[in-house]
Amino acid sequence: MLDTPAASPIVTAFFDDATNTVSYIVQDPEGSACAIVDSVLDFDHAAGRTDTASADRVIAHIKEKNLKVEWILETHVHADHLSAAPYLQENLGGKIGIGDGIKLVQDVFGKVFNEGTEFQRDGSQFDALFLDGNSFHIGQMRADVMHTPGHTPACLTYVIGDAAFVGDTLFMPDFGTARCDFPGGSARNLYGSIQRILTLPEETRIFVGHDYKAPGRSEFAWETTVAAQREANVHIGQGRNVDDFIAMRESRDATLPMPKLIVPSLQINMRAGQMPEPDDSGTVMLKLPINKL
Repeated sequence: MLDTPAASPIVTAFFDDATNTVSYIVQDPEGSACAIVDSVLDFDHAAGRTDTASADRVIAHIKEKNLKVEWILETHVHADHLSAAPYLQENLGGKIGIGDGIKLVQDVFGKVFNEGTEFQRDGSQFDALFLDGNSFHIGQMRADVMHTPGHTPACLTYVIGDAAFVGDTLFMPDFGTARCDFPGGSARNLYGSIQRILTLPEETRIFVGHDYKAPGRSEFAWETTVAAQREANVHIGQGRNVDDFIAMRESRDATLPMPKLIVPSLQINMRAGQMPEPDDSGTVMLKLPINKL
């Protein structure tokens, strides 16, 4: 699957306390090329104000290390934080990529937010739309794309050398797996996607998209392995069968509130991090659908 099975990218993580999101810089160990995975644009929901402090930390690291950004990657359309992809691209270059399933997500949420015909639902806001089995390069290092739906229909896992960036599909073993109750989500699909991830070599490093510090753990964490997930994941480990998993997942999801930032996040992230078009006064407005989510 990989050009160099032993390739081990240099991975630098940035944890966002406000949203418990982990963003990553993934660097070719043989050069300066890199990719950014799941960036964060800070957002004060009460005030409706954005800030670039989290993205600026990423930019500062890249400039300090003299890295060259080739890709700005999204594992899916996030419902819990805003993407900083356009801001990063403006400052650092690189192409913005996401799964081809974005078109389905845009169609579903284009209707939820009554976006009208001017909102393009063909993924054209992104520079690249990946299909399952596609590959691309970061410098000399090959990255392989796995379509891993369940949390959303468009979720991807990026397998880069000995590292897999799974977004929200899996969390740390002591916390479990992603919710599946958003439109287009499926616990059955999530189970199948996780089984695919767990067929990777057991030493594969897994980098998760969030950490919520499971009870009993004192520190945040975001790196684990396929072996650890197979053995110890509290939702899926030790060969849990599909029916038990679905029953657990659907029961648990029924108790979860909607993410605090779901309304702004979906409207912005399905546009590749761009804001909706401003009104005649130049003001950007977001919509709040009632009884739709």
